[in-house]
Amino acid sequence: MRKGKHIFSIVWALLLFGFTVYAALDTFVIRHAYTVVEAESPAEQTAEATAESTPPATVIQASIAEATPEATAAPTEAAQVISTANSYSDGNVIISISEVRAYDSTVYVADVVLASPEYLQTAFANSTYGRNVTAKTSSIAENANAVLAINGDYYGARQSGYVIRNGVIYRSTANRNAEDLVIYRDGSFGIVNESQISAQELLNSGAWNVLSFGPALLIDGEIAVSSGEEVGRAMASNPRTAIGIVDDLHYLFVVSDGRTNASEGLSLRELAQVLKELGAKTAYNLDGGGSSTMVFQGQVVNNPTSNGKRITERSVSDIVCITC
Repeated sequence: MRKGKHIFSIVWALLLFGFTVYAALDTFVIRHAYTVVEAESPAEQTAEATAESTPPATVIQASIAEATPEATAAPTEAAQVISTANSYSDGNVIISISEVRAYDSTVYVADVVLASPEYLQTAFANSTYGRNVTAKTSSIAENANAVLAINGDYYGARQSGYVIRNGVIYRSTANRNAEDLVIYRDGSFGIVNESQISAQELLNSGAWNVLSFGPALLIDGEIAVSSGEEVGRAMASNPRTAIGIVDDLHYLFVVSDGRTNASEGLSLRELAQVLKELGAKTAYNLDGGGSSTMVFQGQVVNNPTSNGKRITERSVSDIVCITC
């Protein structure tokens, strides 16, 4: 009898171990491709945005704007492309890359001015929405024909949190109390709380892209992260990625180095302070750490690292980018 119980215990332990291993692999390793996304040119997105009517936006927090017909105006005619190692201009897109030194860290700043909002886009790894579908930021940028890109919110690392990309809802499961960045059809920014609005309501209000990572760094030009609100790793100095808006169609893409002898990294409040000093009105924290990467004209600008020992890109789920 005891021998039978012993064998049963061993079998049960093996089954439990096998299930645990499979669950871990299914969550973090096994790729689940749900939707393949066909890439659209900025001109095609403009046509779609013009054709669809947009109800007035619901104000949840400051900075949520209403889409307007002017926001979908056709881009200017093609102009001569002027490109250097740290700048790009083609008549519709103007980008200038600079470095600043703050809090013992090197911070890379891309100042972006657009002629029309459709040049600000997002893209999935392998053009596929799914779980554990990842690629390097530089690879996703190349596939999206992006002149500038930063890593996004790494939606694939979580089971909840809204995923709205280019006017399509891919995930509508709310992450309670999560602060999201809403990029509206007219290119304006808003900060919302997922516990206060549904994904469909966001779409109805004119949301074009919704990023769910956070927190908000600046709202109405004021720092939204207090020292008391930062806990755990958020208080630590780490590589960081953020996006901000200065004015209509004027954006800041910001990535800081960290975890190296040359750059300590930034806390969230320090990151917010940098964006405030750069003139941002609304700013939002994206996935950081080893994910933090900026790519400009096919070249990695910063020094991405997970442990400080090796400079290399981490594969991520998605990017925010400027296309041309």
